[in-house]
Amino acid sequence: MQSEQADGTPFVQATMKVLGGKWKLLILWHLKDTARRYSELNRLIPEITEKMLIQQLRELERDGIISRKMLAEMPPKVEYAFTDYGRTLIPVFKLLCDWGQSHLKRINTDGID
Repeated sequence: MQSEQADGTPFVQATMKVLGGKWKLLILWHLKDTARRYSELNRLIPEITEKMLIQQLRELERDGIISRKMLAEMPPKVEYAFTDYGRTLIPVFKLLCDWGQSHLKRINTDGID
């Protein structure tokens, strides 16, 4: 059993390196259905600072999960969207959402904190 757990450790670490952090999953959740401008993401996640949003978006772009597109408008605007590679994460988000829903029901039913 212990070797099975150790065998998966590098894969979990690789996943956490890309998706870890307080905000990345929430950012990606808001991008799962449509491309969004920076200002939209900022409004959708009011708790995040601008500095942190920029940093998290840059890291996701660097890892090939999202793309950044400059829109030819005045003033210039930037839009973020999943890459084809990043879209492979969407089924994972569905599973996480389902688990979270079940977890909240359990907490509310059992009174677990």
